[in-house]
Amino acid sequence: MASFKIVVTGPFNSGKTEFVKAISDIPVVSTEKKVTTEDRGIKAETTVAMDYGRVVLDGDTLYLYGTPGQTRFDFMWEILSGEMDAFIVLADSTDSPSFPDVTELVNLFSSFVNVPYLVAANKTDLDGAARLNDVRRGARIHGDITVMPCVATQKSSVRQVLLQVMDLIRKQQAGR
Repeated sequence: MASFKIVVTGPFNSGKTEFVKAISDIPVVSTEKKVTTEDRGIKAETTVAMDYGRVVLDGDTLYLYGTPGQTRFDFMWEILSGEMDAFIVLADSTDSPSFPDVTELVNLFSSFVNVPYLVAANKTDLDGAARLNDVRRGARIHGDITVMPCVATQKSSVRQVLLQVMDLIRKQQAGR
């Protein structure tokens, strides 16, 4: 079987750390520190370098690298993107003002390496969550790009997202 590097990115508070923690077969290496900026009221801790986890799905080993969400740590984004096989952009479906940030992240990570990606609309289980079409429209995601629901705290939901990204990788590999 094969191994793949998957980068999980998204705006601040979109659920990247929870996504990696929900599925990892190993204890997640996390670089969470107390929030010291104006974002302090949103959550207590933020990722400052990366979250790292590993999971075996259908015999393949996926190495998961969660990026920091705050732009002051954006220097890590390109570093973590090295040799990635695919990336996932998490959108907080309850935070429509962050949808343009999803657009920027898609464009940025696409410029690093030409790999498959999808957008996972996280927090779809919460009141006030935008519908998938509203996330797609708000983040200006083209119709040929997968936008799918996700609940980053639920292993089964994260698994579905990862299986979908694996399908995209296999389709790209078959086209080579």
